[in-house]
Amino acid sequence: MKKIMALALLAAAAGGPAMAQSWPTQPVSIVVGFGPGSTPDLVSRVMSEQLKKRLGQPFVVLNRPGAGGNIGLETVAKAAADGYTIGTTIPGPLIVNPMTMKMSFDSRKDIRPVTILATQPSVLVVNAKLGVDNLKDLIALLKANPGKYNYSSIGIGSISHLSMELVAQQSGTQIQHIPYKSSPEAVAAVIAGETHMATLAPNAVTGHAESGTIRMIAVSTPKRWPALPDVPTFAEQGIEGVQAEAWMAMVAPAGTPDAIIERLYKEVKDSLESAETREQMKKFGFEPVGITPAEFAKRIEEEEKRWAKVVDQAGLRAK
Repeated sequence: MKKIMALALLAAAAGGPAMAQSWPTQPVSIVVGFGPGSTPDLVSRVMSEQLKKRLGQPFVVLNRPGAGGNIGLETVAKAAADGYTIGTTIPGPLIVNPMTMKMSFDSRKDIRPVTILATQPSVLVVNAKLGVDNLKDLIALLKANPGKYNYSSIGIGSISHLSMELVAQQSGTQIQHIPYKSSPEAVAAVIAGETHMATLAPNAVTGHAESGTIRMIAVSTPKRWPALPDVPTFAEQGIEGVQAEAWMAMVAPAGTPDAIIERLYKEVKDSLESAETREQMKKFGFEPVGITPAEFAKRIEEEEKRWAKVVDQAGLRAK
């Protein structure tokens, strides 16, 4: 019996590399918890084309928006762990939503990190008719009218939500939150005057800023973002501690074999390092990343601690 078990273990170990080399033999679904045109969707479509070229099978983007990205991530969490369903997510559903709402799955136990694909800052924008064009004037307006003004986000627990909570906490102001399902909807609300402001990804706002319907007044990075050199940081304008880079990450069901995770990571990293992918990412205002699964897991732990403080101070913790 011991001999049989030993042979079985050896066969399984040898099968790992073979499994990785043969995968994929059929189309792979990339589940995105946000709608078409959203930042995670754009990144997923860039990666789907690259992975198709590299691995010879279609990588099909499936949009499953709703519940602040939870629906898409739950789809991944409950999928077969065979490498044929993976997902693209953002910090909200993976890190913050478990703190702020009741979940039907455990994002730590049911999801396996692969890598962070890309990152970009959050940009604070206001309706052009609001009458402010810098952070100092906006804070003065908010302090003079506590609770009167509101902001849109791409969902409860998203970086666009928590970054505005952070702005309110650091500036001592009160701003009402109105969540939407995607960045196009959130910025459309600001343009239409349904909301007064938002912190969103550059690709969601720059075109509208150029047309004059909204104004970009602050960027959430320690230094000015190279693609937006004329937009000052929060720190430059007197508000410290507002750093909120939005990242888009690839994940898989928890039981996905190591060999497949390693193969997927290698192909994704090689793709992110290619000139073609970097150019596509740059066009959307994304900075390619490609950290290892272990580094990604560590990043999740660090950000859980960081955002937990914001969640608790804002009173957003799920009862």
